[in-house]
Amino acid sequence: MSTLLLKNADVLVTMDATRREIAGGGLFIRDGVIELVGTTPDLPAEADEVIDMAGHVLLPGLINTHHHMYQSLTRAIPAAQDAELFDWLSALYPIWAGLTPEMIRVSTLTAMAELILSGCTTSSDHLYIYPNGCRLDDSIEAAQQIGMRFTASRGSMSVGQSQGGLPPDRVVEQEADILRDTRRLIEQYHDASRHSMLQIAVAPCSPFSVSRDLMRESAQLARSYGVRLHTHLAENFKDIAYSREQFGMTPAEYAESLGWTGHDVWHAHCVQLDEAGIALFARTGTGVAHCPCSNMRLASGIAPVPAMRKAGVPVGLGVDGSASNDGAHMLGEARQAMLLARVGFGPAALSARDALEIATLGGARVLGRDDIGALAPGMSADCVAFKLDDVAMAGGAVHDAVAALVFCASLRVNWSIINGRVVVRDGHLGTLDLPAVLQRHNALARSLANAAH
Repeated sequence: MSTLLLKNADVLVTMDATRREIAGGGLFIRDGVIELVGTTPDLPAEADEVIDMAGHVLLPGLINTHHHMYQSLTRAIPAAQDAELFDWLSALYPIWAGLTPEMIRVSTLTAMAELILSGCTTSSDHLYIYPNGCRLDDSIEAAQQIGMRFTASRGSMSVGQSQGGLPPDRVVEQEADILRDTRRLIEQYHDASRHSMLQIAVAPCSPFSVSRDLMRESAQLARSYGVRLHTHLAENFKDIAYSREQFGMTPAEYAESLGWTGHDVWHAHCVQLDEAGIALFARTGTGVAHCPCSNMRLASGIAPVPAMRKAGVPVGLGVDGSASNDGAHMLGEARQAMLLARVGFGPAALSARDALEIATLGGARVLGRDDIGALAPGMSADCVAFKLDDVAMAGGAVHDAVAALVFCASLRVNWSIINGRVVVRDGHLGTLDLPAVLQRHNALARSLANAAH
Protein backbone atom coordinates (compact mmCIF):
# COMPACT_ATOMS: atom_id res chain seq x y z
CA MET A 1 0.00 0.00 0.00
CA SER A 2 1.39 3.40 -0.95
CA THR A 3 -0.12 6.83 -0.32
CA LEU A 4 0.51 10.26 -1.81
CA LEU A 5 -0.73 13.62 -0.53
CA LEU A 6 -0.85 16.69 -2.73
CA LYS A 7 -1.69 19.78 -0.65
CA ASN A 8 -2.06 23.57 -0.71
CA ALA A 9 -2.67 24.04 -4.46
CA ASP A 10 -3.62 27.65 -5.14
CA VAL A 11 -6.48 26.23 -7.22
CA LEU A 12 -7.54 22.62 -7.63
CA VAL A 13 -9.60 22.15 -10.81
CA THR A 14 -11.66 19.00 -10.25
CA MET A 15 -13.75 18.73 -13.46
CA ASP A 16 -16.16 16.79 -11.25
CA ALA A 17 -19.93 16.76 -11.75
CA THR A 18 -20.27 20.29 -10.35
CA ARG A 19 -16.97 21.54 -11.85
CA ARG A 20 -15.65 22.56 -8.44
CA GLU A 21 -12.52 24.70 -8.25
CA ILE A 22 -11.06 24.49 -4.75
CA ALA A 23 -8.78 27.19 -3.32
CA GLY A 24 -6.06 25.65 -1.14
CA GLY A 25 -7.12 22.25 -2.45
CA GLY A 26 -5.46 18.87 -2.54
CA LEU A 27 -5.74 15.15 -3.17
CA PHE A 28 -5.12 12.05 -1.09
CA ILE A 29 -4.12 9.11 -3.30
CA ARG A 30 -3.83 5.45 -2.39
CA ASP A 31 -2.36 2.83 -4.74
CA GLY A 32 -2.87 4.89 -7.87
CA VAL A 33 -6.49 5.84 -7.09
CA ILE A 34 -7.85 9.13 -5.69
CA GLU A 35 -9.35 8.53 -2.25
CA LEU A 36 -10.13 12.06 -1.05
CA VAL A 37 -10.48 15.50 -2.67
CA GLY A 38 -10.92 18.76 -0.78
CA THR A 39 -9.34 21.68 1.00
CA THR A 40 -6.00 20.81 2.57
CA PRO A 41 -7.23 20.93 6.21
CA ASP A 42 -9.88 18.33 5.32
CA LEU A 43 -7.30 15.82 4.06
CA PRO A 44 -5.04 13.48 6.07
CA ALA A 45 -1.92 15.30 7.27
CA GLU A 46 0.47 12.46 6.45
CA ALA A 47 1.23 10.06 3.59
CA ASP A 48 4.15 8.03 2.28
CA GLU A 49 4.99 11.08 0.17
CA VAL A 50 3.72 14.62 0.66
CA ILE A 51 4.08 17.25 -2.08
CA ASP A 52 3.33 20.91 -1.37
CA MET A 53 1.53 22.37 -4.39
CA ALA A 54 1.53 25.98 -3.16
CA GLY A 55 1.99 28.32 -6.12
CA HIS A 56 0.47 25.84 -8.57
CA VAL A 57 -2.77 25.14 -10.39
CA LEU A 58 -3.55 21.43 -10.03
CA LEU A 59 -5.86 19.83 -12.60
CA PRO A 60 -6.72 16.47 -14.20
CA GLY A 61 -4.13 15.15 -16.63
CA LEU A 62 -4.90 16.17 -20.20
CA ILE A 63 -6.01 13.47 -22.65
CA ASN A 64 -4.77 13.29 -26.25
CA THR A 65 -7.24 11.46 -28.49
CA HIS A 66 -5.35 11.47 -31.81
CA HIS A 67 -1.66 11.29 -32.71
CA HIS A 68 0.83 9.71 -35.11
CA MET A 69 3.91 9.58 -32.94
CA TYR A 70 6.28 8.18 -35.56
CA GLN A 71 5.88 11.43 -37.46
CA SER A 72 8.11 13.26 -34.98
CA LEU A 73 10.90 11.90 -37.23
CA THR A 74 9.64 13.92 -40.21
CA ARG A 75 8.77 17.33 -38.80
CA ALA A 76 9.28 20.33 -41.07
CA ILE A 77 10.32 18.25 -44.09
CA PRO A 78 10.79 20.96 -46.76
CA ALA A 79 8.74 19.20 -49.47
CA ALA A 80 5.71 18.97 -47.15
CA GLN A 81 5.85 22.37 -45.48
CA ASP A 82 3.31 24.17 -47.66
CA ALA A 83 0.95 21.41 -48.79
CA GLU A 84 -2.65 20.44 -48.06
CA LEU A 85 -3.47 16.97 -46.76
CA PHE A 86 -3.28 14.81 -49.90
CA ASP A 87 -0.13 16.46 -51.28
CA TRP A 88 1.42 16.42 -47.81
CA LEU A 89 0.80 12.66 -47.55
CA SER A 90 2.15 12.05 -51.06
CA ALA A 91 5.38 13.84 -50.12
CA LEU A 92 5.85 11.84 -46.91
CA TYR A 93 4.70 8.29 -47.75
CA PRO A 94 8.00 7.48 -49.59
CA ILE A 95 10.01 8.63 -46.56
CA TRP A 96 7.87 6.67 -44.09
CA ALA A 97 8.46 3.54 -46.18
CA GLY A 98 11.91 3.46 -44.58
CA LEU A 99 10.69 3.24 -40.98
CA THR A 100 12.29 0.59 -38.74
CA PRO A 101 11.21 -0.90 -35.40
CA GLU A 102 13.82 1.19 -33.56
CA MET A 103 12.48 4.33 -35.22
CA ILE A 104 8.95 3.53 -34.04
CA ARG A 105 10.12 2.94 -30.46
CA VAL A 106 12.38 6.00 -30.22
CA SER A 107 9.91 8.35 -31.92
CA THR A 108 7.17 7.15 -29.56
CA LEU A 109 9.38 7.86 -26.54
CA THR A 110 10.12 11.32 -27.94
CA ALA A 111 6.47 12.10 -28.70
CA MET A 112 5.30 10.86 -25.30
CA ALA A 113 7.97 12.88 -23.49
CA GLU A 114 6.80 16.00 -25.30
CA LEU A 115 3.18 15.25 -24.43
CA ILE A 116 3.89 14.52 -20.77
CA LEU A 117 5.87 17.74 -20.36
CA SER A 118 2.88 19.64 -21.78
CA GLY A 119 0.41 18.26 -19.21
CA CYS A 120 -0.79 15.11 -20.99
CA THR A 121 -1.14 11.89 -18.97
CA THR A 122 -3.15 9.71 -21.37
CA SER A 123 -2.63 9.46 -25.12
CA SER A 124 -3.89 7.45 -28.01
CA ASP A 125 -1.65 6.81 -31.01
CA HIS A 126 -2.71 5.84 -34.52
CA LEU A 127 0.08 3.80 -36.13
CA TYR A 128 -1.06 2.76 -39.62
CA ILE A 129 2.19 2.04 -41.49
CA TYR A 130 4.24 -1.09 -40.81
CA PRO A 131 7.24 -1.42 -43.15
CA ASN A 132 10.44 -3.37 -42.46
CA GLY A 133 9.16 -5.44 -39.55
CA CYS A 134 7.60 -2.55 -37.59
CA ARG A 135 4.89 -3.59 -35.12
CA LEU A 136 2.53 -1.83 -32.75
CA ASP A 137 4.42 -3.66 -30.01
CA ASP A 138 7.29 -1.20 -30.59
CA SER A 139 5.02 1.69 -29.51
CA ILE A 140 3.59 -0.27 -26.59
CA GLU A 141 7.08 -0.99 -25.21
CA ALA A 142 7.85 2.74 -25.30
CA ALA A 143 4.66 3.64 -23.42
CA GLN A 144 5.41 1.08 -20.74
CA GLN A 145 8.96 2.43 -20.39
CA ILE A 146 7.95 6.08 -20.00
CA GLY A 147 4.87 5.39 -17.84
CA MET A 148 2.10 6.92 -19.94
CA ARG A 149 -1.51 5.72 -19.96
CA PHE A 150 -2.00 4.53 -23.53
CA THR A 151 -4.64 3.64 -26.10
CA ALA A 152 -2.66 1.98 -28.91
CA SER A 153 -4.62 2.02 -32.17
CA ARG A 154 -3.77 -0.71 -34.68
CA GLY A 155 -4.02 1.29 -37.88
CA SER A 156 -3.80 -0.10 -41.40
CA MET A 157 -3.72 0.72 -45.10
CA SER A 158 -4.77 -1.84 -47.70
CA VAL A 159 -5.68 0.11 -50.85
CA GLY A 160 -2.60 1.34 -52.69
CA GLN A 161 -2.29 3.56 -55.75
CA SER A 162 -2.80 0.66 -58.17
CA GLN A 163 -6.31 0.20 -56.70
CA GLY A 164 -7.22 3.88 -56.67
CA GLY A 165 -5.96 4.65 -53.17
CA LEU A 166 -3.55 7.39 -52.11
CA PRO A 167 -0.62 5.45 -50.54
CA PRO A 168 2.06 3.74 -52.64
CA ASP A 169 1.54 0.00 -52.96
CA ARG A 170 4.74 -0.75 -51.02
CA VAL A 171 3.34 0.66 -47.77
CA VAL A 172 0.00 -1.19 -47.74
CA GLU A 173 -0.75 -4.59 -46.20
CA GLN A 174 -2.90 -7.57 -47.06
CA GLU A 175 -6.26 -7.39 -45.30
CA ALA A 176 -6.08 -10.91 -43.88
CA ASP A 177 -2.71 -10.05 -42.31
CA ILE A 178 -4.12 -6.81 -40.85
CA LEU A 179 -7.06 -8.58 -39.20
CA ARG A 180 -4.86 -11.42 -37.90
CA ASP A 181 -2.38 -9.03 -36.28
CA THR A 182 -5.16 -6.86 -34.84
CA ARG A 183 -6.67 -9.92 -33.19
CA ARG A 184 -3.25 -10.88 -31.77
CA LEU A 185 -2.71 -7.41 -30.29
CA ILE A 186 -6.11 -7.31 -28.61
CA GLU A 187 -5.64 -10.75 -27.10
CA GLN A 188 -2.08 -10.03 -25.98
CA TYR A 189 -2.37 -6.48 -24.65
CA HIS A 190 -5.89 -5.08 -24.21
CA ASP A 191 -6.77 -4.44 -20.57
CA ALA A 192 -10.44 -3.53 -20.15
CA SER A 193 -10.27 -3.17 -16.37
CA ARG A 194 -10.81 0.09 -14.49
CA HIS A 195 -7.60 2.16 -14.22
CA SER A 196 -6.11 0.24 -17.16
CA MET A 197 -2.78 1.60 -18.42
CA LEU A 198 -3.04 -0.02 -21.86
CA GLN A 199 -5.92 -0.53 -24.27
CA ILE A 200 -6.04 -1.47 -27.96
CA ALA A 201 -8.28 0.13 -30.59
CA VAL A 202 -9.01 -1.01 -34.16
CA ALA A 203 -8.15 1.76 -36.61
CA PRO A 204 -8.12 1.41 -40.42
CA CYS A 205 -6.43 4.58 -41.59
CA SER A 206 -9.01 6.38 -43.75
CA PRO A 207 -11.68 5.92 -46.42
CA PHE A 208 -9.06 6.65 -49.12
CA SER A 209 -6.57 3.98 -47.97
CA VAL A 210 -8.68 0.93 -47.01
CA SER A 211 -11.52 -1.02 -48.59
CA ARG A 212 -15.16 -1.17 -47.57
CA ASP A 213 -14.62 -4.81 -46.62
CA LEU A 214 -11.81 -3.95 -44.24
CA MET A 215 -13.86 -1.18 -42.64
CA ARG A 216 -16.79 -3.58 -42.17
CA GLU A 217 -14.70 -6.50 -40.90
CA SER A 218 -12.71 -4.24 -38.57
CA ALA A 219 -15.93 -3.04 -36.96
CA GLN A 220 -17.11 -6.61 -36.49
CA LEU A 221 -13.75 -7.66 -35.04
CA ALA A 222 -13.63 -4.72 -32.61
CA ARG A 223 -17.15 -5.36 -31.38
CA SER A 224 -16.53 -9.06 -30.91
CA TYR A 225 -13.80 -8.11 -28.42
CA GLY A 226 -15.47 -5.00 -26.99
CA VAL A 227 -12.73 -2.60 -28.08
CA ARG A 228 -13.04 0.82 -29.69
CA LEU A 229 -12.94 1.88 -33.34
CA HIS A 230 -11.04 4.83 -34.80
CA THR A 231 -10.31 6.37 -38.20
CA HIS A 232 -9.91 9.71 -40.02
CA LEU A 233 -13.06 11.29 -41.43
CA ALA A 234 -14.15 14.43 -43.29
CA GLU A 235 -10.79 16.11 -42.83
CA ASN A 236 -10.87 18.52 -45.78
CA PHE A 237 -12.77 19.32 -49.00
CA LYS A 238 -10.77 16.76 -51.03
CA ASP A 239 -11.81 14.14 -48.48
CA ILE A 240 -15.47 15.04 -49.10
CA ALA A 241 -15.00 15.00 -52.89
CA TYR A 242 -13.29 11.57 -52.76
CA SER A 243 -16.13 10.13 -50.66
CA ARG A 244 -18.83 11.46 -52.98
CA GLU A 245 -16.99 10.28 -56.10
CA GLN A 246 -16.02 6.82 -54.85
CA PHE A 247 -19.01 5.96 -52.65
CA GLY A 248 -21.77 8.38 -53.65
CA MET A 249 -22.11 9.47 -50.03
CA THR A 250 -20.84 12.03 -47.57
CA PRO A 251 -18.15 10.71 -45.20
CA ALA A 252 -20.68 10.54 -42.35
CA GLU A 253 -23.13 8.56 -44.49
CA TYR A 254 -20.31 6.25 -45.57
CA ALA A 255 -19.28 5.69 -41.96
CA GLU A 256 -22.85 4.88 -40.96
CA SER A 257 -23.28 2.45 -43.86
CA LEU A 258 -20.31 0.41 -42.62
CA GLY A 259 -21.23 0.31 -38.93
CA TRP A 260 -18.79 3.08 -38.03
CA THR A 261 -21.06 5.09 -35.75
CA GLY A 262 -21.85 4.49 -32.09
CA HIS A 263 -20.57 5.00 -28.55
CA ASP A 264 -17.54 2.80 -29.32
CA VAL A 265 -16.37 4.88 -32.32
CA TRP A 266 -14.38 8.08 -32.57
CA HIS A 267 -13.29 9.85 -35.74
CA ALA A 268 -10.35 12.22 -36.14
CA HIS A 269 -10.87 15.76 -37.49
CA CYS A 270 -14.45 15.95 -38.89
CA VAL A 271 -13.58 19.46 -40.06
CA GLN A 272 -16.10 19.24 -42.91
CA LEU A 273 -18.83 17.39 -41.01
CA ASP A 274 -22.19 18.80 -42.20
CA GLU A 275 -25.33 19.41 -40.14
CA ALA A 276 -26.72 15.97 -40.94
CA GLY A 277 -23.42 14.40 -39.91
CA ILE A 278 -23.40 16.32 -36.62
CA ALA A 279 -26.97 15.16 -35.91
CA LEU A 280 -26.00 11.56 -36.72
CA PHE A 281 -22.97 11.65 -34.42
CA ALA A 282 -25.02 13.23 -31.62
CA ARG A 283 -27.80 10.66 -31.98
CA THR A 284 -25.38 7.71 -31.95
CA GLY A 285 -22.81 9.01 -29.45
CA THR A 286 -20.03 8.90 -32.05
CA GLY A 287 -16.96 10.81 -30.87
CA VAL A 288 -14.68 13.34 -32.56
CA ALA A 289 -10.98 14.04 -32.00
CA HIS A 290 -10.55 17.77 -32.68
CA CYS A 291 -7.04 18.66 -33.92
CA PRO A 292 -6.94 22.45 -34.36
CA CYS A 293 -3.20 22.96 -34.97
CA SER A 294 -3.03 20.31 -37.68
CA ASN A 295 -6.22 21.59 -39.31
CA MET A 296 -4.67 25.06 -39.49
CA ARG A 297 -1.25 23.80 -40.64
CA LEU A 298 -2.78 21.87 -43.56
CA ALA A 299 -5.44 24.55 -44.22
CA SER A 300 -8.19 21.95 -43.78
CA GLY A 301 -10.64 24.42 -42.26
CA ILE A 302 -12.30 25.12 -38.92
CA ALA A 303 -14.15 22.19 -37.37
CA PRO A 304 -17.67 23.12 -36.16
CA VAL A 305 -16.82 22.25 -32.56
CA PRO A 306 -19.31 24.62 -30.88
CA ALA A 307 -22.15 23.14 -32.97
CA MET A 308 -20.96 19.60 -32.22
CA ARG A 309 -20.86 20.25 -28.47
CA LYS A 310 -24.24 21.98 -28.49
CA ALA A 311 -25.74 18.97 -30.27
CA GLY A 312 -24.20 16.58 -27.74
CA VAL A 313 -21.41 15.06 -29.86
CA PRO A 314 -18.54 13.79 -27.65
CA VAL A 315 -15.52 15.96 -28.53
CA GLY A 316 -11.95 15.41 -27.33
CA LEU A 317 -8.69 17.09 -28.23
CA GLY A 318 -5.89 15.68 -30.39
CA VAL A 319 -2.48 17.01 -31.40
CA ASP A 320 -2.48 14.85 -34.56
CA GLY A 321 0.77 13.78 -36.20
CA SER A 322 4.02 15.45 -35.29
CA ALA A 323 4.58 16.17 -39.00
CA SER A 324 1.34 18.11 -39.40
CA ASN A 325 1.33 20.12 -36.19
CA ASP A 326 4.49 20.12 -35.82
CA GLY A 327 4.30 20.03 -32.06
CA ALA A 328 2.60 18.04 -29.34
CA HIS A 329 1.80 20.51 -26.56
CA MET A 330 -1.58 19.55 -25.13
CA LEU A 331 -2.11 22.72 -23.12
CA GLY A 332 -1.12 24.67 -26.24
CA GLU A 333 -3.60 22.62 -28.26
CA ALA A 334 -6.37 23.57 -25.82
CA ARG A 335 -5.42 27.21 -26.27
CA GLN A 336 -5.48 26.83 -30.04
CA ALA A 337 -8.88 25.12 -29.90
CA MET A 338 -10.28 28.10 -28.02
CA LEU A 339 -8.73 30.65 -30.39
CA LEU A 340 -9.68 28.85 -33.61
CA ALA A 341 -13.30 28.43 -32.49
CA ARG A 342 -13.44 32.18 -31.94
CA VAL A 343 -12.01 32.92 -35.39
CA GLY A 344 -14.74 30.76 -36.92
CA PHE A 345 -17.72 31.37 -34.70
CA GLY A 346 -17.26 34.47 -32.53
CA PRO A 347 -15.59 35.55 -29.27
CA ALA A 348 -17.92 33.55 -27.03
CA ALA A 349 -17.74 30.35 -29.10
CA LEU A 350 -15.42 28.53 -26.68
CA SER A 351 -14.30 29.66 -23.23
CA ALA A 352 -11.02 28.78 -21.53
CA ARG A 353 -12.83 26.38 -19.23
CA ASP A 354 -14.65 24.83 -22.20
CA ALA A 355 -11.25 24.16 -23.79
CA LEU A 356 -9.95 22.52 -20.61
CA GLU A 357 -13.12 20.43 -20.40
CA ILE A 358 -12.61 19.18 -23.96
CA ALA A 359 -8.98 18.33 -23.08
CA THR A 360 -9.96 16.32 -19.98
CA LEU A 361 -13.53 15.05 -19.66
CA GLY A 362 -14.10 15.27 -23.42
CA GLY A 363 -11.07 13.12 -24.14
CA ALA A 364 -12.07 10.58 -21.51
CA ARG A 365 -15.52 10.23 -23.06
CA VAL A 366 -14.12 9.89 -26.58
CA LEU A 367 -11.77 7.12 -25.43
CA GLY A 368 -14.58 5.37 -23.56
CA ARG A 369 -13.08 5.95 -20.11
CA ASP A 370 -15.01 6.87 -16.97
CA ASP A 371 -11.96 6.60 -14.70
CA ILE A 372 -9.90 9.55 -16.01
CA GLY A 373 -10.54 13.20 -16.91
CA ALA A 374 -11.67 14.40 -13.46
CA LEU A 375 -10.28 14.55 -9.93
CA ALA A 376 -12.81 12.81 -7.67
CA PRO A 377 -12.81 9.85 -5.28
CA GLY A 378 -12.49 6.57 -7.16
CA MET A 379 -10.86 8.11 -10.23
CA SER A 380 -7.40 7.21 -11.50
CA ALA A 381 -4.72 9.39 -9.94
CA ASP A 382 -3.70 11.26 -13.10
CA CYS A 383 -3.06 14.93 -12.38
CA VAL A 384 -0.73 17.73 -13.43
CA ALA A 385 0.40 20.98 -11.87
CA PHE A 386 1.58 24.18 -13.51
CA LYS A 387 3.54 26.90 -11.67
CA LEU A 388 1.90 30.29 -11.46
CA ASP A 389 5.08 32.36 -11.05
CA ASP A 390 6.21 31.88 -14.65
CA VAL A 391 6.66 35.07 -16.67
CA ALA A 392 3.94 33.87 -19.08
CA MET A 393 1.40 33.97 -16.24
CA ALA A 394 2.41 37.35 -14.83
CA GLY A 395 -0.70 39.51 -14.46
CA GLY A 396 -2.97 36.66 -15.57
CA ALA A 397 -2.77 34.28 -12.65
CA VAL A 398 -3.72 37.05 -10.20
CA HIS A 399 -7.07 37.57 -11.96
CA ASP A 400 -8.11 34.04 -12.97
CA ALA A 401 -5.42 31.40 -12.71
CA VAL A 402 -7.51 28.70 -14.43
CA ALA A 403 -8.40 30.82 -17.45
CA ALA A 404 -4.84 32.14 -17.61
CA LEU A 405 -3.60 28.59 -18.24
CA VAL A 406 -5.40 28.73 -21.59
CA PHE A 407 -5.29 32.43 -22.46
CA CYS A 408 -1.61 33.00 -21.68
CA ALA A 409 1.41 31.47 -23.43
CA SER A 410 1.51 27.71 -22.86
CA LEU A 411 3.62 26.44 -19.97
CA ARG A 412 5.59 23.26 -19.42
CA VAL A 413 4.22 21.13 -16.64
CA ASN A 414 5.96 21.27 -13.27
CA TRP A 415 4.47 18.09 -11.82
CA SER A 416 2.84 15.11 -13.48
CA ILE A 417 1.40 12.15 -11.62
CA ILE A 418 0.21 9.20 -13.72
CA ASN A 419 -1.55 6.29 -12.02
CA GLY A 420 -0.32 7.64 -8.69
CA ARG A 421 3.32 7.68 -9.80
CA VAL A 422 5.32 10.91 -9.97
CA VAL A 423 6.56 11.01 -13.56
CA VAL A 424 7.56 14.70 -13.70
CA ARG A 425 9.05 16.25 -10.55
CA ASP A 426 9.90 19.97 -10.48
CA GLY A 427 9.82 20.05 -14.27
CA HIS A 428 12.11 17.01 -14.69
CA LEU A 429 10.88 13.90 -16.52
CA GLY A 430 12.17 11.10 -14.33
CA THR A 431 11.31 7.96 -16.31
CA LEU A 432 13.63 8.59 -19.25
CA ASP A 433 17.13 9.82 -20.10
CA LEU A 434 15.62 12.40 -22.41
CA PRO A 435 18.85 13.96 -23.82
CA ALA A 436 20.07 10.49 -24.89
CA VAL A 437 16.69 9.66 -26.47
CA LEU A 438 16.63 12.95 -28.38
CA GLN A 439 20.18 12.47 -29.65
CA ARG A 440 19.26 9.04 -31.01
CA HIS A 441 15.95 10.35 -32.37
CA ASN A 442 17.66 13.09 -34.37
CA ALA A 443 20.19 10.67 -35.81
CA LEU A 444 17.37 8.36 -36.90
CA ALA A 445 15.42 11.30 -38.38
CA ARG A 446 18.43 12.22 -40.54
CA SER A 447 19.00 8.67 -41.72
CA LEU A 448 15.29 8.18 -42.55
CA ALA A 449 15.17 11.32 -44.71
CA ASN A 450 18.53 10.61 -46.37
CA ALA A 451 17.49 7.06 -47.30
CA ALA A 452 14.51 8.41 -49.25
CA HIS A 453 16.66 10.50 -51.60
